[in-house]
Amino acid sequence: MRYVDAINGTLHQEMARDPDVLVLGLDVGALGGLYGATRGLLDRFGAARVVDLPISEAAHVGAAVGLAVEGFRPVVEIQIADFVTVAFDQLTTVAAKMHFLSPQHRVPMVVRLPYGAALGTGGYMSGAGPHHSQSMEAWLCHCAGLKVVMPSTPADAAGLLATAVRDDDPVIFMEHKGLYPLDGPDPPPGHLVPLGRAAVARAGDDVTVMATGAMVAIAAAVGDELAGEGISVEVIDVRCLVPLDRATLVERAARTGRVVIVHEAPRTGGFGAEIAAVVADEAFGSLVAPIRRVCGLDMPVPAGDGARAVLPGAASIAQAVRAALGERREPLRGRRPA
Repeated sequence: MRYVDAINGTLHQEMARDPDVLVLGLDVGALGGLYGATRGLLDRFGAARVVDLPISEAAHVGAAVGLAVEGFRPVVEIQIADFVTVAFDQLTTVAAKMHFLSPQHRVPMVVRLPYGAALGTGGYMSGAGPHHSQSMEAWLCHCAGLKVVMPSTPADAAGLLATAVRDDDPVIFMEHKGLYPLDGPDPPPGHLVPLGRAAVARAGDDVTVMATGAMVAIAAAVGDELAGEGISVEVIDVRCLVPLDRATLVERAARTGRVVIVHEAPRTGGFGAEIAAVVADEAFGSLVAPIRRVCGLDMPVPAGDGARAVLPGAASIAQAVRAALGERREPLRGRRPA
């Protein structure tokens, strides 16, 4: 199953399971979504539940908040994650704060955000430039009241989306555009992945790489490559940023003592800094090398192949892993620092 098919199948599943699930957005009906994620929904469920809206992301999210408060479970597709900035007031001021201000109201809604620079993915917005290529997860994670997930496999896309639709709080569901054509094992019927749990994407003993989104598969491929050099790389798929699986991150960091964090977004203010802080707070005594981050450069993503120059890739991940292995200090666990 392709990643985009997993999302489409889950939307069909959840709309059939619960008549209160609605799909809203630009071109989600007759077109079937810009990437095909909503194809077939209009024919099956009708225009009352699959609603094409005009080009106004603020209206899309605002309508979803109202529907959610009234007991529906809307799923909004924003065609490009960058455009969610137009809806930030409705999302971060209204949706995220509604239950806090009015405890009698829950806001069970999902906002699907196709994000990232989709290079080499068969035409899925490939090299689309600075207005269509951002990885904006850190902006959204900083807003208390929102849950944020970033699945990296078709099975996780299916399982996390089903869980998000059933959740009673607003969930930001981030789908990397470059992953849409990715093939993976079919998830079982009714597959659910709980929010707030990371996954071991690749087993290893020497260095722990903690990655998000499309970087997970690249990090795993680097691990396969470095195995030929005798380097054993563990890859952790963070999967859910809010709530964050702190326990797994700390446990895996302490196990190898070396941590490399990888994400596509720019380094400054990126979510990797939060992961590094968690590891430093709770596993510092077990570390034998500094925590390293491999991130996008602090600049807009250029159009075309120029994007490759500012995004992390296999070479930069491998370099960071080798650097982590090249440094060694005695762990502080069990002894007092000098």
